[in-house]
Amino acid sequence: MRIALDYEPGVTSALVARHGGRPEMLIQILHGVIEHFSFVPEAAIRQLAEELNLSRADVHGVVSYYDDFRTEAPGKHIVKICQAEACQAMGSRALTQHAKETLGIDLHETGGDITLDPVYCLGNCACSPAVMIDGRTYGRVSEEKFDELIGALNDTAAGNLD
Repeated sequence: MRIALDYEPGVTSALVARHGGRPEMLIQILHGVIEHFSFVPEAAIRQLAEELNLSRADVHGVVSYYDDFRTEAPGKHIVKICQAEACQAMGSRALTQHAKETLGIDLHETGGDITLDPVYCLGNCACSPAVMIDGRTYGRVSEEKFDELIGALNDTAAGNLD
């Protein structure tokens, strides 16, 4: 799992250079920033704007538009619940409400080690409702299965690997 690090401008400059300093590569560069830092710090937005000859508004617009980019450090675990139509038809709204109550946080929030985010299609429509936890997709997730998955995260964090 990614761990948020202190911002290092040299990392961002290397990412820009790796993509030829081309502004049309902004999304790929931002993915690299996320991979390294786990979020896009404000300093990175300013630096990318300068190095790619874009306005800060342009860079911020891309960061704020795409759900995979965030400007604050996430929790150790990222839980995404599909909100697309197929998953809604199979109960994702109720599952989302259960997750919010269980975790004590709302969508786009972090509580303890867990960040809860909506996602609009995980490509697992035949097995909806779908949930992604730390990049792994689970299908046919009931409230009970959700609780088991979250419990497993907590057990792993406590070192209780059975």
